[in-house]
Amino acid sequence: MTNYTMDDRIVRYGELVPCKTAFIDAHTPGSDQKENFTIIGGGVSESPDQHVHIAIPHGFNIGAAGQPPKCRNSLHDHNTAEVFFVLSGRWRFFWGRWGNSGEVVLEQGDIINIPTGIFRGFENIGTEYGMIMAILGGDNAGGGVHWAPQVIEDAADHGLILGENGKLYDQKKGQNLPDGIGPMPVMQSEELSKRAELTTMDVVPNHVARYWDMFSLADRKPVNVIGENGLLRDKPGFEVNFITRGSSNENQESHKFLSVLMPVRGHWRISWENGSTVLAPGDTMSIPADFKHSIVPAVTGEAALYQIVGNNDPAGHTWKAK
Repeated sequence: MTNYTMDDRIVRYGELVPCKTAFIDAHTPGSDQKENFTIIGGGVSESPDQHVHIAIPHGFNIGAAGQPPKCRNSLHDHNTAEVFFVLSGRWRFFWGRWGNSGEVVLEQGDIINIPTGIFRGFENIGTEYGMIMAILGGDNAGGGVHWAPQVIEDAADHGLILGENGKLYDQKKGQNLPDGIGPMPVMQSEELSKRAELTTMDVVPNHVARYWDMFSLADRKPVNVIGENGLLRDKPGFEVNFITRGSSNENQESHKFLSVLMPVRGHWRISWENGSTVLAPGDTMSIPADFKHSIVPAVTGEAALYQIVGNNDPAGHTWKAK
């Protein structure tokens, strides 16, 4: 880790390397144009083609999904937190055994902390290519992805088989399961019954924060969006803060744990003792622990930035403060 320079800790939007075969639904019509990005950490990709930009363990993973209009990500869940904020486009998030228990539409800057223990999916319902940025709890991102049974069955009809080893095999490329490796078991009724069927009213008030609401609240100091005392009260193994021009200042700060900066609007100047850089929307920067730095807008105009900060909390199931 000590061999990384600050330049090595910055991933520019224009340098992101996509993987179009990251998951089991890569050939399924309606999902076959997805692009998956693993920015920090190993991520949850099932493909050896996935490029990892920054491999430093942070206690959480940072990734992204890019999709053209009408393209969707199939129903799945994770053992740990999955948080998304919209970088561009208009997105519908939906959940439940068949994806019809509840839904919400999010715009640029909006954020959702999807509860653990439910199947979830999302689709770009805008008119242009869109991107959502993702935060996954834990260094191993919860042990991978758990797919709804129909997703695995549909994938097999289009030539993709997921092995019990978590790897994908593409029959269109002549690949088959290796000897001694069986297919990933499809969830049975006992396991499926553990997945919650939450309504829109269950999810939206406790798990969704709107950009303009946060922007107003952050007029003088940063807003803790996800945390024990945050707008969305949770302890997923990291905290998420929202910073605007009004809540930024020239004072240097540092954190006990690694943190990540992700602008959503405007350009931001990050300065430290021997250097500085400017981040634009879609850029991602990893900040070392105990590293003094300042975060201020670099130009005039609207500016907003998400800051993800690690902590000692375990990356387990969604937790609710009482």
